[in-house]
Amino acid sequence: MAEKGSPLLVTLLVMANVIIMLAGLALYAESIWVTADPYKVYPIMGVTGKDDVYAGAWISIFTGFSFFCVCIFGIISLVRGNRLMVLLYLVLIIVVYLFECASCITSYTHRDFISSNSKLITKQMLTYYSADTYQGRELTRMWDRFMMEQQCCGTNNPMDWVNNTSVFRSRYPEVVAPWPFYCCKRDPNFIIINEEGCRLGHINYINSKGCFEHIKNAVDSYAWGVSWFGFAILMFTCPVVLVAIYHYTIM
Repeated sequence: MAEKGSPLLVTLLVMANVIIMLAGLALYAESIWVTADPYKVYPIMGVTGKDDVYAGAWISIFTGFSFFCVCIFGIISLVRGNRLMVLLYLVLIIVVYLFECASCITSYTHRDFISSNSKLITKQMLTYYSADTYQGRELTRMWDRFMMEQQCCGTNNPMDWVNNTSVFRSRYPEVVAPWPFYCCKRDPNFIIINEEGCRLGHINYINSKGCFEHIKNAVDSYAWGVSWFGFAILMFTCPVVLVAIYHYTIM
């Protein structure tokens, strides 16, 4: 057991706080990346009202930067050996710790609502694609970009557009457009290779894979990044806080 005022204990706590400080900056940067939505799947989550993965990311922006600031204050407190400052450091880091717990739980629990429910995504697509509303235009842009860039069609496959009633079908008869032409295979310049072959569903001219896996992977990458990296920081911070409490009691 360390003796009162042990330089070794202070050194270990300072080093641990440096690690938490750098991890907090990394969490801050990663959370900004999530809120920027590089995969552009926010409209899907926003329509359902289950966009708490982004809420978790916003909390992590706060907690990541807070870990950085609090750890700097903690290092100064430990080096100076000021008991009141160490107490304030402990209070602040515990508050930040609790907020980060909320962020991890929020991101992880709400990811399953989207990533495990292809029927929900299909229903959204059929309800909003081509609809002349704000949400409809947002979802339409997202699906057009996703189907063209990821070379996929519909949620599960192109037959989603044929076997179900949808806004798209009410606007475009099946003989004219059985599915959006963003489902068609394109050349490197994004020009449709064969529009008629795509309309007829020829395997060489239509993207036969569904987009659900791409959407699921995008949501998972956001949620796992925020929740599991945050969880790793929490697991490292917990023993550091306990040791800091012990250090406070023997000061």
